[in-house]
Amino acid sequence: MFTGIIQSVGEIAALEPKGEDLRLRIRTGKLDLSDVQLGDSIAVNGVCLTAVDLPGDGFWADVSGETIRRTTLGDLGIGSRVNLEKALTPTTRLGGHLVSGHVDGIGEVIARRPAGRSEQFVIRAPAELAKYIAEKGSICVDGISLTVNGVRGAEFDLNIVPHTLQETTMDDFRPGTRVNLEVDIIARYLERLLQGEQAADPDSRGITLATLQDTGFIK
Repeated sequence: MFTGIIQSVGEIAALEPKGEDLRLRIRTGKLDLSDVQLGDSIAVNGVCLTAVDLPGDGFWADVSGETIRRTTLGDLGIGSRVNLEKALTPTTRLGGHLVSGHVDGIGEVIARRPAGRSEQFVIRAPAELAKYIAEKGSICVDGISLTVNGVRGAEFDLNIVPHTLQETTMDDFRPGTRVNLEVDIIARYLERLLQGEQAADPDSRGITLATLQDTGFIK
């Protein structure tokens, strides 16, 4: 698990295709690796990866074909900047929100504009994720825990302060940039729980008006 508070901006130092999979070497910059061991998890742009080698200035990680298809890791090249966060410990300050590192979908930056000393971004999420995104709720964008400032359909607004621009890769974002999205874990589980026994039905349509009536949420 992670908090979505970025600890360092690293860069891709090497990419080695392995059939349908990929091996990445990430140079970790100021990230303290003194307590990292082989097999530990590190979030790279919000994707939970396992350190399989520790050359000293970073780590190597294997990326499966499934992860490549579901995230933006396949878009990376040598020198690409990435957000890094080590897995949390019981004593870690939970400054963001609980993040699993399991990306739900790929969004797209569709607008960026100044807003005082901050920058406002508009991101379009995949249609199937729109129901999980709420105004003043939390969302993880490329591994960064952020607050949703407004929602219009599948589009949502983010107001980013100068510190976040400086300490993450968000200052690189432009219209057209693809980003990894992870919705609030509570929203995911709540939807599943509300389905009740219907969750075991492979033909279930998910949460419907009838579901809400049956569970007493509406009359």
